[in-house]
Amino acid sequence: MEDTLAAQLTELKRGVVDLIPEAELRRKLLRGKPLRVKAGFDPTAPDLHLGHTVLINKLRQFQQFGHDVIFLIGDFTGLIGDPTGKSATRPRLTPEEIAANAVTYQEQIFRILDPERTIIEFNSRWMGAMNAAGLIELAAKHTVARMLERDDFEKRYRGGQPIAIHEFLYPLVQGYDSVALRADIELGGSDQKFNLLVGRQLQEAYGQEPQVVLTMPLLEGLDGVQKMSKSLGNYVGIHDAPQEMFGKLMSISDTLMWRYFELLSFRPVAEVAALQQEMAGGRNPRDIKFELAREIVARFHSAAAAAAANADFLARFAQGATPDDLALQVIKVTGSAARLTGLLKELGLVASASEASRKITEGAVRVNSERISDFKLELATGSTYVVSVGKRHFAKIRLENSL
Repeated sequence: MEDTLAAQLTELKRGVVDLIPEAELRRKLLRGKPLRVKAGFDPTAPDLHLGHTVLINKLRQFQQFGHDVIFLIGDFTGLIGDPTGKSATRPRLTPEEIAANAVTYQEQIFRILDPERTIIEFNSRWMGAMNAAGLIELAAKHTVARMLERDDFEKRYRGGQPIAIHEFLYPLVQGYDSVALRADIELGGSDQKFNLLVGRQLQEAYGQEPQVVLTMPLLEGLDGVQKMSKSLGNYVGIHDAPQEMFGKLMSISDTLMWRYFELLSFRPVAEVAALQQEMAGGRNPRDIKFELAREIVARFHSAAAAAAANADFLARFAQGATPDDLALQVIKVTGSAARLTGLLKELGLVASASEASRKITEGAVRVNSERISDFKLELATGSTYVVSVGKRHFAKIRLENSL
């Protein structure tokens, strides 16, 4: 039993930032019965990217060890808006937006989770039925002083930035979700640690055994610096086409590759360690990255699609070929020309104008196959260009004057 438990803990602790407290997790696992493992997702956007799947992958590990997973869709908390990490009050979504996004979440998660061992819940089921008296009772379980211990609230309070009362409700409602679901374990991103601990406190206040809190890191995007985000353009969407997904994964650095293996790969820890030893022994890191890209593309598409994307990558990018099926994008600009650095950012080929300048300085940017070295270069309107960053990011554009 101890050997089995040790093996489980090794996998369950893989990539984890916080495990609070580990002794309680061991005790719960030793009971030998399925635990209720919860993770909540506010449906704030219609599509998931690989950063979102870090938590879902951890849920899958618990499923593999025989536990029951609760995928909680925060259709009620989504109406509030999570204030975590925000310097101002977050805009709230409409019920219609939340309902539409929730449908797509359910369609996407079963590419990873086992439908037979997954419980889909919506926190509007209990929060929608809670009356004003119940909400007041819930609010009485926590204090303003404790709320202001949160870094983001404290910074806004000290900086004179407004904090709306409804934002204080978010951690309480998320915490009450654990009470309503009688969760044994709750997973969340490392930025959610405060909210998850509120869940422990509320369970104790309602006479329940407190949940174990397990937090996961926020996955770095393709740039290896900022967290993966659609707004930053450094993401891999799980709905991306196989060739696009494969190419994006091949663009990550050799160092970041191991982070992705740790948080995204389903290979056991020992296999990943063996791959690291192979690279240290001289194996080409590109070949190891191929294995990662094939695994992830196969997960969201198929093994055949992964093999085809691998072959396509070799034909197009490893050999420096320009894709011949680029869609023409018409860009309206003011004046007779536009700065290349701004165009690269607008096209999503880089995350920022400063990154565009850096890529040009490194010699990674081409216009119509010509390597560019002047980061002040402007492209004239009335012409069509094929611009590229590295061997993988391409765009075909025509500049037109907006006047």
